[in-house]
Amino acid sequence: MIEGGARLDGAVKICGAKNSVLPVMAAALLAEQPLRVPNAPQLHDVGTMAVLLRELGASVERYADGGVEICAEGPLSDKAPWETVRKMRASICVLGPLLARLGRADVSLPGGCVFGVRPIDVHLKGFEALGAKVRVEHGFIVAEAPKGGLRGAEVFLGTAFGSSVTGTANVLMAAVLARGRTVIHYAACEPEVEDLCRCLVAMGAKIEGIGSPMLVIDGVERLGGATHAVIPDRIEAGTYLSAGAMTGGRVRVTDMRPVHLSAYLDRMREAGLPFECGPDWVETQPQQESSGAHGFPPRPRPTDVTTQTYPGFPTDLQAQWMTQMCFADGVSVINEVIYPDRYMHVAELARLGAQVRRQGTTAIVQGKASLSGAKVMASDLRASAALVLAGLAAQGKTEVYRVYHIDRGYEKIEQRLIALGAKITRAKE
Repeated sequence: MIEGGARLDGAVKICGAKNSVLPVMAAALLAEQPLRVPNAPQLHDVGTMAVLLRELGASVERYADGGVEICAEGPLSDKAPWETVRKMRASICVLGPLLARLGRADVSLPGGCVFGVRPIDVHLKGFEALGAKVRVEHGFIVAEAPKGGLRGAEVFLGTAFGSSVTGTANVLMAAVLARGRTVIHYAACEPEVEDLCRCLVAMGAKIEGIGSPMLVIDGVERLGGATHAVIPDRIEAGTYLSAGAMTGGRVRVTDMRPVHLSAYLDRMREAGLPFECGPDWVETQPQQESSGAHGFPPRPRPTDVTTQTYPGFPTDLQAQWMTQMCFADGVSVINEVIYPDRYMHVAELARLGAQVRRQGTTAIVQGKASLSGAKVMASDLRASAALVLAGLAAQGKTEVYRVYHIDRGYEKIEQRLIALGAKITRAKE
């Protein structure tokens, strides 16, 4: 429940990246020794991955300081059950490690956010290139390595929507224990994939081309334990920067990597939203002139955005940016090419008075001077964040329902917004 109109002010420290820690946790299945992640965020998805790893036979210990330690000494099960996998799409990341370690994996087709079909064909294509036999039966992916184990190969992982982040991660984790050399062409270059590579190298993997679209992996017989701190969450950072900009406040987002948000910050400049940038922080700047409801700053300039694979504009910030453009002085165009159906938030923003028209993969946003609070329903993780942002900047009271989605990717978001001056509370429905 949000009372709009409070100007945010203060500093917020960014947590470890959700999209990095989940595949890193899955990578623990590749070794018998413990893998420790000292900065694992306290998220529902991290808890789901911990449950899944325990069901597969690993031990998972969560420390008071936020760290997590996973030991997959064994014996391990090769079957990941539907009851857990259905809750989170990232569960598919255990497929590659199980196949490489055990020679067989039996993993339910995954669930997750409901904004359209996200096929896993590229995962299966990669495993088959490594010599595995793969089939889908009774809702499960069954992958079996040939006698003697997986073998290195040339693999092209491009899709109609660009490179695949989870596909690259899955095939990469299978390849590190394959015999010989694997070359992944059109590998995803996202910071989270680079982070996984560095974790695997710390465990003893041999990987070249980290951060590039071509990864060269020389398989090793076994991996060992390691301690690996994951990168800061760039999507969380962008969300809090939007919160600061939309309320006209001075919000410093710390412990982040601005280079990971270059496309987002470029759009901030284009929209005329002032900010200052340091080596590991970005701070939104209040504008001198005030106008509109609640004395908020001048309306931003409209922008055109097309989501792209890294280093382009992140699809995971599309909903938040659309909300920001709902207040722009003019018409903005947003083109969602990564997940074309990722527009579940449009109808809910309309309940707040936003003027957004969707045409295929494109959304046309007619900015307004203000929105008005209303009851809205969250449909997925990033849509939840967008609706919270809208509530912070809207006039009156906004109630966001189904906020369990937001707990999947934002640690204690209402507490951290309250610390910045937001008027927000959580209540049971």
